Amino acid sequence: MVGGCNSTRKADLHYENFDYTLAIEEYKEAFASREPNLVGAQRLADSYRLTGRTKEAEEWYAKVVAMPEADPINIYYYAEALRSNGKYFEAKTQYQNYAMKVPAEAAKANAKANASDAALKLLEEPVSAIVVNETAINSGNADFSPTVYENGIIFASDRGGPKSNDKDVDAGTYGWTGRPYLQMFYAERNQDSTWQLPTMASESLNSLYHDGPAVLDSSNSTIYFTRTHMVEVKNKNVNVDPTSWVKKPMTNDHVNRLEIFSATRSDSGAAGTWSAPKAFPYNKVSEYSVGHPALSPDGKTMYFVSDKPGGFGETDIYYSELQADGNWGQPVNAGNTINTVGKEMFPSFDRSGYFYFSSDTHPGFGGLDVFRAQGSRASWTKPQNLRNPINSPKDDFGMTFMRNVEKSETVGYLSSNRDSNNGTDDIYSFKMLSNAVLLVTTLERVSLPSKRTTTQPLSDVQLKLAIKGSTDTTAAFTNLNGEYAYGVMKGNVYELAGQKFGYLKQSATVSIDTTSLADTTRVTLIFDKSKANVAIALENIYYDLDKWNIRPDAALELDKLVRILQDNPSIKIELGSHTDAREGLGYNMLLSERRAQSAVEYLVSKGIPRNRLSWKGYGETRLRNGCADGVECTEEQHQMNRRTEFKIK
Repeated sequence: MVGGCNSTRKADLHYENFDYTLAIEEYKEAFASREPNLVGAQRLADSYRLTGRTKEAEEWYAKVVAMPEADPINIYYYAEALRSNGKYFEAKTQYQNYAMKVPAEAAKANAKANASDAALKLLEEPVSAIVVNETAINSGNADFSPTVYENGIIFASDRGGPKSNDKDVDAGTYGWTGRPYLQMFYAERNQDSTWQLPTMASESLNSLYHDGPAVLDSSNSTIYFTRTHMVEVKNKNVNVDPTSWVKKPMTNDHVNRLEIFSATRSDSGAAGTWSAPKAFPYNKVSEYSVGHPALSPDGKTMYFVSDKPGGFGETDIYYSELQADGNWGQPVNAGNTINTVGKEMFPSFDRSGYFYFSSDTHPGFGGLDVFRAQGSRASWTKPQNLRNPINSPKDDFGMTFMRNVEKSETVGYLSSNRDSNNGTDDIYSFKMLSNAVLLVTTLERVSLPSKRTTTQPLSDVQLKLAIKGSTDTTAAFTNLNGEYAYGVMKGNVYELAGQKFGYLKQSATVSIDTTSLADTTRVTLIFDKSKANVAIALENIYYDLDKWNIRPDAALELDKLVRILQDNPSIKIELGSHTDAREGLGYNMLLSERRAQSAVEYLVSKGIPRNRLSWKGYGETRLRNGCADGVECTEEQHQMNRRTEFKIK
């Protein structure tokens, strides 16, 4: 045997038969008692990779590449595992290492290295959606690639069912994954957006091998779907897995090839009767695979995936146009704006005509990422990564959209193995975070003859808004009403700053709530004139009677002063504390000094340099009202005199 040791013979046999799940268990048992040799370690690493278990794949490829005789391809696989596990710096190093060792593969490796750099930048961008695992329709096995059908979705799953029990008389499973073969299931969505239990799609749409994913025309009367064909090949480079399109070396074995089939429905309803499937005229299982069909919104162009010769990479997206006679025209490559040296697959459209597909080479987080472009045929805009959390370091693919009429909203669905320990996929729903409005109001604080203060609109304030952690700002000026409306995205945290000559600068941190039904978030900045020796009252800084400790409510107000001092780093201030007229004059003077000193110490604890601060106690010498000794006043009137102010020195 190739493995070279009796203890790995069973594992090697499973590996050579593409039974990777079984091979993993045998190799683990063999290597529990001895050090693996190169062939065994590489095969175990390959088995983890081919079953989507990226953490284990990283561990074992690290061992393989440390072995002197290891094939350089293992460096590439190691880099892929690192990237899929979010380790972008390490992945970039390994891609570059592979490019140097295998110059013929440098273009692909360097593209992946650049994608690792791009992932770090994408992580800095705001989240784009709210993503939820649709646990009601997912199983413990793979569930992926939903497509809208009637009041629900058709999706591919290897959860098993009546048909799958006959597919493998020896084990009842597909050896590659250790699970049943893929079949198409239907799940109906209730009016309250819950799901009914998924059921097997029509028996005529499911065969003895893999079936799915699929797409339907706008009338739900014609379905196009992917089906696996077992074919014997001689000395061919082949794809042997219908979901990963993994290329294997020369083989003389029977392998899986993908084909596209279509069927028409003869009656209405989700449980309608389907015709016998009809083969797509450009299937060619003797040479290559075609699969993953998608239809343009008008139904006149089919897009699909193929590894046929002459493409740009491992798998490319092609299109075929519907002819006047009702037949599909000769396939044409969708071009190198969409296709790369790597894998592009799982195309789909939304109702607006946006084109979605997954790629492992366009700049993304790792594995397959979902991208969006506009255009048709071979003319497209630059694909846009749909960002986090629609994309993750794992595989993200199989996008579709479903309209919820009752809630007047569109919900998206995608597939991902992001939460899986065994490489299986789940279906997720998502809602793009809608645009919201941040309404900024700028006010000036003014003193009244009664010694109270009020506010009035302050116009022409220069505003700067940036996503927290970003240096990119959007500048604007408030109008005559002291207002400006920013367009923002729900779920983001923003830093807002405002300034106007003659006034102290102000700033605020604003979170745009994702759960609020309101589309407008309001924030107010209150500006004080930056004149020297003019007292500015700090609102709501109160002290308990005969106390000078900083209460929690007072701390919140002092934090606002901390922000003012941070926004205006050149100013120095004096903090002044005042008491009411109760107790004696000397006692109140001492109490106010202690209160002012406590406020200064709080500011210092928050990082304000002590040399910018001074303090003074005024006791009862500057009462705001007539509540002097011997005058009967309410507690509210007395508390009005117990205050803290600051003035610029």
